Amino acid sequence: MDWDKFKVHGEPLIYGAMASIVLATIGIIVGLTYFKKWGYLWREWLTTVDHKRIGIMYILAALLMLFRGGVDAIMMKLQTAAPDMKFLDAQHYNEVFTTHGLIMILFMAMPFIIGLMNVIVPLQIGARDVAFPRLNAVSFWLFFFGAMLLNISFVIGGSPDAGWSAYFPLASLEFSPTVGNNYYSLALQISGIGTLLTGVNFIVTILKMRAPGMKLMKMPMFTWSVLITNVIIVFAFPVLTVALALMMFDRLFGSQFFTMANGGMDMLWANLFWVWGHPEVYIVVLPAFGIYSEIIATFSKKNLYGYTSMVFSMLIISLLSFLVWAHHFYTMGQGAMVNSFFSITTMAIAVPTGVKIFNWLFTLRKGRITFTTPMLYTLAFIPIFTIGGVTGVMLAMASADYQYHNTMFLVAHFHYVLIPGAVFAVIAGFHYWFPKVFGFRLNERLGKHAFWWIIISFNVSFFPLFILGLKGMTRRQYTYSADTGFGPLSMVSFVGAIGLAIGFVILVYNIYWSTRYEPRDTDGDPWDARTLEWATKSPIPAYNFAVVPNVKTRDAYWSAKQDKVPLFEDKITKIHMPSNTGKPFVLGVIFFIAGFSLVFSLWIPAILSGVGILIVLAAMSFDRDHGFYIPAEEVIATEKKLRGETV
Repeated sequence: MDWDKFKVHGEPLIYGAMASIVLATIGIIVGLTYFKKWGYLWREWLTTVDHKRIGIMYILAALLMLFRGGVDAIMMKLQTAAPDMKFLDAQHYNEVFTTHGLIMILFMAMPFIIGLMNVIVPLQIGARDVAFPRLNAVSFWLFFFGAMLLNISFVIGGSPDAGWSAYFPLASLEFSPTVGNNYYSLALQISGIGTLLTGVNFIVTILKMRAPGMKLMKMPMFTWSVLITNVIIVFAFPVLTVALALMMFDRLFGSQFFTMANGGMDMLWANLFWVWGHPEVYIVVLPAFGIYSEIIATFSKKNLYGYTSMVFSMLIISLLSFLVWAHHFYTMGQGAMVNSFFSITTMAIAVPTGVKIFNWLFTLRKGRITFTTPMLYTLAFIPIFTIGGVTGVMLAMASADYQYHNTMFLVAHFHYVLIPGAVFAVIAGFHYWFPKVFGFRLNERLGKHAFWWIIISFNVSFFPLFILGLKGMTRRQYTYSADTGFGPLSMVSFVGAIGLAIGFVILVYNIYWSTRYEPRDTDGDPWDARTLEWATKSPIPAYNFAVVPNVKTRDAYWSAKQDKVPLFEDKITKIHMPSNTGKPFVLGVIFFIAGFSLVFSLWIPAILSGVGILIVLAAMSFDRDHGFYIPAEEVIATEKKLRGETV
């Protein structure tokens, strides 16, 4: 065995990361042992199938990945803050910008969205759980261990270095002989399988488990956005999985799918990647649109304007998202006819997006607006995202794209789309639904401090990139000379990145402060909201609803409050719940071992892990545990306790 493959040499940052990982691991083990929490951790979290707890774990993982991806961003900005910087060499800069893109999109934005989806959607549709609770646990643990597999590459073997899109031949063994891109192919396959299972689970949940009376056109807008998003997932993620498998075969077994000789086709990778990659943008943006819709309606005290047009605009966006992928490589020589088609479809997708913008503005018009922290993020999103959309239309013009392509203008564009279109949304949703899950609000004063730091610093950091791109600064260059004139604006961008980091630190501090000092909510509806998730008490009981609600109108909870219409008409009876199981966690661990073994071509443990995966899957398939019932008396006692009554 070649032990040198496992070593990463030469950078103090890497040695510091190794030390921090070891110390953090020791600290966690010591803490769990000292406070005797191993049993609690296993019973309540590692084996849970409760959609709310799984959602919380997704969000915690996303926040951890936000920190990791943010550190990568600061390192890149520092390296390019001034001419001829020596903070990172070319190789490590390549690794940092590759992992930054992967982590922020696939391991931060995606799990944050899926976490909110897990917590909120069953509540919004009046369900007691998702359709397949154990499959939901499998989805999380495959995502989590896929994320961990990618993250250990930083300290064991080396990170992927061919960009987040991993274009061939750059990602081939010839140009990237280290194991970094093995991590890429295997970590993304493992986590991608988990995401695909999530897609199937939530489609079935929304279509089959809605409360009585909740027709499709009575569903909350966030639930609609989640349904459409998961349809995109089911169609897009198999393409990525196949592409990654072919990549793995090329790198580990010497096949020739993406080579430039022997019948291979490097452009095949670009097409397969972006057939998944552009719908992926809408996988994170469409749920964000749903979050903003809920927040605007709640804090404007109005019905959402143009509900039907909002639904159809999302359906059109989902369809067009599969017809624009080639705009990512206008400059690669596919011809004027092909470029023209994808230019037209790219511009066309701006139309339904614009419809949504106007619907939100008309909802705000004459509304009784309350400027809470989630509402501030939502209001900031509209103009900033519009800048991203307008520059996207500029990039959609194939002839003009020859000037913009691979410049910092493009970097500015996609950050102006993805940060307000996903990051602002998950922060807004996090503030909005936090009291529903934990029974207390995040502090509004600290939340608004964080908001202003984040919004101002975002524009300071990324708007200069438009100008730098038009001046000719290319993306992914790790250094430049003073003669280029890029230095002053690059330094401004770096200062903005530091401001963003401060904003996120305030956000984390807000969680700590609020946990200790914020007053606890007693009625479960602190915002005077509109949808069914607010009809439960906080904290949410394991069974969600003691009685399944009967829905008669859109915004059923709002109607129940305003019109005094009864929402819960049936009697409390015993409630069936799924049993916890440790098999999904064990399956995730074995997938991790299998992935790590394949990264380093350790064939015996890889084969044994493959057998282990089959054994666990067989055990899950033949598991005859039919769950358990919560007696009606226990449900009644729990409801009284949540209402503050004496049991």
